[in-house]
Amino acid sequence: MNPADYGPGDNVDSDLSTKADIMPQACVRFGLLCGALLTSWLAVAAEPQRVEVLLKGGTLHDGSGGNPVVGDVAISKGKIVGVGTVMNVDADWVLDCKGLVVCPGFIDLHNHSDRDILKPETRANLNFLTQGCTTVVTGNCGSGPVDAKDYYDKVDQLGAGTNIAHLLPQGSLRQQVLEMSARKPSDSELNRMRELADKAMRDGVWGMSSGLIYVPSSYATTDEIASIAEVVGRHGGIYASHIRGEGSGLLQSVDEAIEIGKRGHTPVHISHFKASESANWGLVRQAVARIQKAREAGLKVTADQYPYNASSTSLDATLLPTWALEGGRDAMLKRLDDPEQGPRIRKVVADKLQRSADGTALRIARFTPRPKWTGKNLVQIAEAENKSAIDIAYEVFRNGGAQIVHFSMSEDDVRFVMAVDWVATASDGRAFIPGADQPHPRSYGTFTRKLGYYALNENVVSLSQAIRSATSLPAEILGMSDRGLLKAGLVADIAVFDRSEVSDTATFDEPHRYSRGVKFVFVNGQPAIIHGAPTGGLFGKALRRTTTAK
Repeated sequence: MNPADYGPGDNVDSDLSTKADIMPQACVRFGLLCGALLTSWLAVAAEPQRVEVLLKGGTLHDGSGGNPVVGDVAISKGKIVGVGTVMNVDADWVLDCKGLVVCPGFIDLHNHSDRDILKPETRANLNFLTQGCTTVVTGNCGSGPVDAKDYYDKVDQLGAGTNIAHLLPQGSLRQQVLEMSARKPSDSELNRMRELADKAMRDGVWGMSSGLIYVPSSYATTDEIASIAEVVGRHGGIYASHIRGEGSGLLQSVDEAIEIGKRGHTPVHISHFKASESANWGLVRQAVARIQKAREAGLKVTADQYPYNASSTSLDATLLPTWALEGGRDAMLKRLDDPEQGPRIRKVVADKLQRSADGTALRIARFTPRPKWTGKNLVQIAEAENKSAIDIAYEVFRNGGAQIVHFSMSEDDVRFVMAVDWVATASDGRAFIPGADQPHPRSYGTFTRKLGYYALNENVVSLSQAIRSATSLPAEILGMSDRGLLKAGLVADIAVFDRSEVSDTATFDEPHRYSRGVKFVFVNGQPAIIHGAPTGGLFGKALRRTTTAK
C-alpha cells in the first residue's frame, strides 16, 4: 500500500490499520478454503476405481518384445483399464497371477476354421483357446466365404470361442465368377471380381488371400491378381499369399507376391514361409534376403510360420498337376484314363513321389474310404497292400482324395526363419474336436510349441520375441489397432500361462491333444479359460475392418 495514493484529509493511519486487521482474516479464510478443496481432492483421488477383474502380480509381457515387469492388469467393460505396478482399484474378482506370464491373447494370422467356426461341435475353438489364442484369421489360401457380411453376421449370431477376422479368398472369388475354368477372365468378369472385392472390403475384411498351388486360384495370372489387389489396396487391406511355389520356384514366387503388392499398393504377406523338399533346403535364406531388400526399399513385406518341419494339405494338391484338376473331380478322373493325358499325369505324379522320399514323406491324415490307412505313409500302405506307392496314390485320387501330412522341411530352415523379426507365428490349422483322424498337430500346439519348446527350452528366440510374434506383430501386419498389446484402452484379449508348464502335447502320432500350461484366457474381457479349464463361453465376435477408401 502506497501513502501517496491518499489525498489531504484522508486518515491514512486509520485506513491502514483497518486493512491490516482484515487481511489476516482473509488469508485464514482462503487457507481454510484451499485446505477443504485439497482434502476433497485427496478423498476423491484416494477412492479406488471399481473394476471387474484384476490379474494380480503377474510377469507382464506387453507384446512389444521389450523386457517384462511384474505388475497388475485391470479389466472392465471388455477393455484393459490399467496396466502397472501400482493401481488404486477395487476389483470384483482378483486372480492371483504371481509367477505366471501375462500377455496379450495370441492372434493366429493363418487359420482355416471358416466352416468349423460355424458348426456347433467346433465353434468353441477349444484347440486354439487352450493355446492362448483369442483371434483367428480365416479366408486363407484363397479359400473361404466370399460374402463377408453374411459370414460375419453368422459368427455374431451363433457365437464363437475366439474372435474371427476374415480375408477375401481370391480362389473362391474367381470360382464364383469363372467357376473352375482355367481361362483368362473377360473384362466384364474381371470387373465383377473387382466389384465383389470392393464389397468385401466395405463389409470389413482385412485384405485378400491367394492360394496359388490350388485350383482355381492358381489359374489366375499375376496381372489378374494385381488388378483385384488394387481394389484391396485402395481400402487399406493386405495381400496374403500361399505363393505359387515353395520348392525350387520359391524365389520367383516371392518376387511375384512382391510385384502384386507393388501394383496393388498393398502390404504383402507370405503365408507359412518355408522351403519345401530336401533339394531346396537353405533356399529360404535367399528368400529372406530378397524380402529384406524389398523392405529396405520401403515396401511392407512380412511372413508367418508354423514351428514344425512338416506341412499338410490334400494329396491331390501335392501330387497332381494343376492343369489336371481343371473342371473339378469328374473332369480330373476322366483325364487319368485318357490315353494322351493319363500318361502325362502319371509321369508328373511319379516325379513328385520321388521328390517326396518315394512316398515315405507323405502320411495319410484322413481318408474316409480306408480309415486303417490313417497315420501310415504311402510306402507302408503299399507294402501292406502288396502294391506300389503310385498305385496307392491313384486309389486315393479315384476315391475322393485324402488329407496328408508332408514331411518336407528342414529343421535348420525352421529355426532360421523363426528368428527373423518380421515373421509372425501362425498355425495353418483349424478348429477340431478329437477324432479317429490324425491331422497335423499344429492345430493343437503351434503357439505353445513356439513358447515352450523353441523359446524357453531351445532358446531359438527369447520369450519376449516369441510373444511379440503372436501378438503385436500380427496386429501390426493386419492393421489391427485395438488389440495385440497390454495397454490401457485396448480390448481385453489376454492370455496367462505358466512358463514352467507351457508346452504342446500334440504329436504327429497323437495330434488330438490339448496344450498345457495356459491358465487364464480372456476374450473381449470375458473369461474363456479359468485355472486351466474352459468355461464354455462363446465370447468371440466378428472383427470388421473399417475401410480407408472414400
